[in-house]
Amino acid sequence: MAVPRNALRKWEKVRDWALGLPGAVEERPWGETVAKVDRKVFVFLGVDDGSHPLGVTVKLTDETAHAHALVCPGAEPAGYGLGKAGWVHVPLEPPGAPAAELLCDWVEESYRTVATKRRAAELDGRPSQRATH
Repeated sequence: MAVPRNALRKWEKVRDWALGLPGAVEERPWGETVAKVDRKVFVFLGVDDGSHPLGVTVKLTDETAHAHALVCPGAEPAGYGLGKAGWVHVPLEPPGAPAAELLCDWVEESYRTVATKRRAAELDGRPSQRATH
């Protein structure tokens, strides 16, 4: 299955944004790409080899962001019981899927939810990089 170019570009922007956050590292447990901060996953990026539709899974504890994410085409609470803790899987391929900028906002919220206060303060102390994603 070929990966749609637009979805792949979004995925790459989201991945780059996530890995640019303070202390973020990329790992591949369970055969999929994740971004972690201090050994805690803050975004599941799935696989980009075309074997599954592209999507991201983020932890959204803000009620408005969580509700917004769930109304995106194909979005659903994450599996394995993670949905109960606020994790939402958002596909990148369907028409009407969120733009990369919004996805990056959600990744940042997810990061802030799992990161230490020190990491969040480090992020707050950086010059804004919003224009780059």
